[in-house]
Amino acid sequence: MALMEVIDDHVLARYRELADAECAAFDELEHAYEEGDRLHFELDLNEWLSAIREKSFFLRQLGIELVEEAVSS
Repeated sequence: MALMEVIDDHVLARYRELADAECAAFDELEHAYEEGDRLHFELDLNEWLSAIREKSFFLRQLGIELVEEAVSS
């Protein structure tokens, strides 16, 4: 099945939820970093990484694989 056939309102809404959760987690991480709050930074880092993993899993379920590209200096 082509990716264009899979994307619908439900997929877009779910992706937006996941993207918003990642953004909110990053905002908390950034705030903890700026405040020098090491404990919350570590907790927020785990939350942010979890949000990224959840979004990546969702995309993989749709057949979208994110590939790391080599960056040349």
